Parts: sequence; structure tokens; C-alpha cells
Amino acid sequence: MRHSRESPLPHEPSPTGLFVSDHTGITAEIIGKSLLSQYPDEAFATESLPFVDSQEKAQNAASHIREVWKQTSVRPFVFSSLTDPDARAALNASEALVMDIYGQFLGMMTAEIGRPATPAKGKFHAIGDQDNYTSRIDALNFSLATDDGMALKYDRADLILVGVSRSGKTPTSLYMAMQYGLCVANYPLTPEHFDRFELPSVLRPHLKKVRGLTLTPTRLSQIRAERRPNSEYASLETCKQELNAAEQMMRSAGIPVLDSTTRSVEEIAALLRQSLTNPTVQRPA
Repeated sequence: MRHSRESPLPHEPSPTGLFVSDHTGITAEIIGKSLLSQYPDEAFATESLPFVDSQEKAQNAASHIREVWKQTSVRPFVFSSLTDPDARAALNASEALVMDIYGQFLGMMTAEIGRPATPAKGKFHAIGDQDNYTSRIDALNFSLATDDGMALKYDRADLILVGVSRSGKTPTSLYMAMQYGLCVANYPLTPEHFDRFELPSVLRPHLKKVRGLTLTPTRLSQIRAERRPNSEYASLETCKQELNAAEQMMRSAGIPVLDSTTRSVEEIAALLRQSLTNPTVQRPA
């Protein structure tokens, strides 16, 4: 079980959100947290209950949910991706507000298709397609090998991310490898490049693959200060100078630039993936 709680707000207690799944719980948690985020004034406690893969485990989960209700005095929200009908029935016996993610949509799809679904636990997140799994692992190894300009295997790259230090290149590269199976390299732009005011020569033959990441100087300073507090590297003035120089360099080379200041890694990755077919990525304001 994994627990988290936002800071409480001064009003009536909010329901606890529980994510129940017969496999990893990723689907239930993503959808559940997305729905909970639509109520920013609520202080939802959350808990994940993965691998509820039998009727007995579902009954135990229902007992736990009733205990949460008793302790908090607020009816819990339950986001369920259970596929077994008996397990779903056992969970519904908790009398919490159970939102059956699969049941809701599978019923509609079955009515439209005219054929029933064949439920399979954890099918979406299982290895399943071995070729797809292998491609993601290969992409991950590529992104690790080419992190921070370490290896220049850019002929193999689907994308090459550039930007100043701590602009989000590495986490984005690794996420895109694991999520999409894309080979994403990244290359740091440093003061040495700015002094010459020219894009590194290793990048020039691959400009169609290159995308830039930027962010506000204030945010960059905060991120760098976590790594090296009270340093010139993290100073606001240094961040301003590096970002201005990097953005000018990228624009002069015709590189699309994405502002990552207020975006999650998931959002950045989705926009960059979209840019593979539509090279006009949003530029920083």
C-alpha cells in the first residue's frame, strides 16, 4: 500500500480516494488522480491497493475501505479497475462511492460492438507484445548511453533534446523511452557554446531531430539551488544569462523550443512526440 496526503484545508474533511486494481494499479491511479485534481480546494488523502486479483482479496479491500470510512467519517471515493465480476461485486459491498472504470465503458462498448469483452487482468501493463517491450528497453538503454552528450549516436536518435543544465532533458528523455519506445538523446548547452555563439557541430547534421527545452530563470534558479545552494551556478543572474544565450542560439538555428516551466514531464513528452509529425512546437513566451 502507498499513502499520500495533501496539506489539509480549513473546511469539512474531504473523502479518501482509493485506487483498487487487480494488477499494478497504474490505470486506476492515473484516472483517479486526474479526476480528483478537478477539485483543487479539496485535501484528498489517497491510497493504492494493487494486485486485488481474487474475490477474497476484494472482500479484504472492502473491509479496509469500510474501516477508512469509519476512521474519517467521510464516505470514500473508490476508483476500481477490477475485471473479475465477482471481485467487483465484493468491492461494491463496501458501500463506498465505487467508480468502476472498466465496467462503465465496457458496457457501452459491448452494446455498440454486439460482442462481450474478454476480461484479462493487467493485460495493458503486462509484457504482452514482446517486440514492443524490447523496443522500450532498447530505447531506455539508448537514452542512458547518450545522456548529457556522453555518446554521440545521433544517427539512431528519434529526437535530440538540448538546453541548459537542469532544464529537464534527462527525465524527459527517459520518460519518452519507457512510455513511447523512442530513442531520445540529450545534449547540454554550456557557457563554452555561448562564448562561440554557435550550435555544437555534432548537432548540426541532425537539426530536424533537435528540440529545445527552456524555462523561466526563476524556476531554473530554484531547481539548481536544490543541487548547489548559494552558488553562482544557481544564481538568478547566471540563469538569466544562460537561458537568454541558449534561446537565441536555438532560435537562430531554427530549433523549435518548448517552455517546460509549468508543465509535467508527461505533458512535455506528449508535446515533443507530437512534434515528430508536426515540427512546430510551442515556443516560449
